[in-house]
Amino acid sequence: MDDEQRLLILGADDVAALGAGHEQEVLDAVREAYLAHRAGHSSLPHSTFLRFPGDDLNRIIALPAFLGDGFSVAGMKWIASFPGNVAAGTPRASAVLVLNSCRTGRPFAVLESSLVSAWRTAASAALAAAELTAGRAPASAGLVGTGLINREVVHFLRTAVPSLGRFACFDLDRARAERFAAGLAADFGVEVTAAASVEEAMGHSLVSFATTAVQPHVASLDACPPGATVLHVSLRDLTAEAILAADNVVDDPDHVCRASTSVHLAEQVTGSRDFIRCTLADVLAGAAAARQDDERVTVFSPFGLGVLDLAVGKRILDRAVAEGRGTTIESFLPAAGEPGKGATP
Repeated sequence: MDDEQRLLILGADDVAALGAGHEQEVLDAVREAYLAHRAGHSSLPHSTFLRFPGDDLNRIIALPAFLGDGFSVAGMKWIASFPGNVAAGTPRASAVLVLNSCRTGRPFAVLESSLVSAWRTAASAALAAAELTAGRAPASAGLVGTGLINREVVHFLRTAVPSLGRFACFDLDRARAERFAAGLAADFGVEVTAAASVEEAMGHSLVSFATTAVQPHVASLDACPPGATVLHVSLRDLTAEAILAADNVVDDPDHVCRASTSVHLAEQVTGSRDFIRCTLADVLAGAAAARQDDERVTVFSPFGLGVLDLAVGKRILDRAVAEGRGTTIESFLPAAGEPGKGATP
């Protein structure tokens, strides 16, 4: 913006409208962000977890980041995760994304970000699926967890892995799984069944875990076919032993090996990170093979990098500016140098 007193606000309706029909653009933004991060064109401090006394379930997370290499934007996602909301009919996650100028540091946009966060998470998983299935063109996939994230994983898989036409979903709440299956079938025109067990959902060459689990509950990947690809999006479903038996690909070792993720637990068991073969960006850059071999299950564990939020948020913002969409507050920031309006005493 020319006048950096302004602040552009994009609400959920704006973000949804601006992203609709642009799945490939989101996938491309995520790919570019991974490669920029790998090349060192980013700054990515560790996420900060705000927790509450006596409450191990709810949290609010701050993800600050800078992304260069064509994006040239800094900012932070502030995202709350309150799993109990689901039972009350309210989404588990709520979020905002603040974008800052790299020239002045001033914030210039605020986006509703539960959608941006879901899209970048799902696009990351779908991009990994396309790369790690190594041209196998899977026809079916299993979904463990029936919330927004796995819905969006299916959404982006339809673009990234178009061979997929059948899905099996599992949730501890059978009625919820059946509603989810019906919704996916109606929204995406795919065949979806409600699996009777997590093992049944895992019996596919591609599996996505997107649950609210805080403790590992899957001790083995033996239910997966040989050479399956597991998108471990929720990060805490698999035991350390299951992780150590797999071919492991991550988004960033320093970020994923913390906060009691399954990968972090595996690091604590072994005392090293040698079980991590490579990052997804290594595969995207051609520096690592898509798979270790044809028999071992490959697990992709993405911590969820703030640079992805910036990349997708910036693309949404650029489209908003081009289309004149959003609400602009003309004088959100004080005008420098004017008495009573932010002048330095």
